[in-house]
Amino acid sequence: MAEQPCATTLLAAPMDRVEAEDLARLLKAIADPARLQVMSLLRSAESGEACVCDLTSPLGLSQSTVSHHLKILADAGLVRRERRGTWSYYSLLPEGMNRISDLLT
Repeated sequence: MAEQPCATTLLAAPMDRVEAEDLARLLKAIADPARLQVMSLLRSAESGEACVCDLTSPLGLSQSTVSHHLKILADAGLVRRERRGTWSYYSLLPEGMNRISDLLT
């Protein structure tokens, strides 16, 4: 008996490799509980931004660990860093949040 070919017809082309790699980097950035907590804290901040020193206590993490997580989020295009003197303030980037939202809908 001959094997029947698959009858599925794909209606769309797959995303290109560059887009897939970019999306994978985004997903890796949010696939960490501490980074999800950081994003949640930034989202709920009254001013819409926070300094690393504002995040260490609620997270129970050291300054260097929080800074590391923020760098990963910034590299993925999810947060913005603004230097003010010796301090850096972080806020969520709407376009990054929209990309995550688009994935989930």
